[in-house]
Amino acid sequence: MSPARPPLTLASTSRYRRELLARLALPFEVAAPEVDETRHPQEAPEALARRLAAAKAAAVGRQRPDHVVIGSDQVAALDDRVLSKPGTPERAIEQLRAASGRSVRFLTAVAVQHPDGRQEMHVDHTRVDFRLLTDAQIERYVALDVPLDCAGSFRSEGLGVRLFERIESQDPAALVGLPLVWLAGALARAGLDPLSD
Repeated sequence: MSPARPPLTLASTSRYRRELLARLALPFEVAAPEVDETRHPQEAPEALARRLAAAKAAAVGRQRPDHVVIGSDQVAALDDRVLSKPGTPERAIEQLRAASGRSVRFLTAVAVQHPDGRQEMHVDHTRVDFRLLTDAQIERYVALDVPLDCAGSFRSEGLGVRLFERIESQDPAALVGLPLVWLAGALARAGLDPLSD
């Protein structure tokens, strides 16, 4: 008889991450991590993503010490400028104007905290090359897809693909918010593998 699997918690209220994690066919719970996501002065985009993913996993891990906890964070960077979730159509339009004809890096960090307190960490690097976009195209896109809760102001799983020339990534799920290829292996090492007995 195989040992009992530890319970799994996703330290995120993001519907995108919930939907992605559900693809791995493992039962899981969701908890809000309650972490201050303010960027530190001069903090590099990758360092920000790593710090927040680790902090989210640790915060929920303290509440649920017997669980395997997943924390994740995504940072979109245009050069050294962080493109946050726009929140308003005006900010989304401004971000997409800045990205037009350029490359934006997406750094998606995921931390897996084990019940013994140790963490595993991974950062997926995705590069998105944007087409040259007119103001009319940008405004129409924002009105149709309403990407106000998305880093970089687009939904790659929606009409946002129309904005791109090319995407380079090791894991297409990472651009949506959770690197599933790496995560599946990390969860298997934690005793959470849907393909094992």
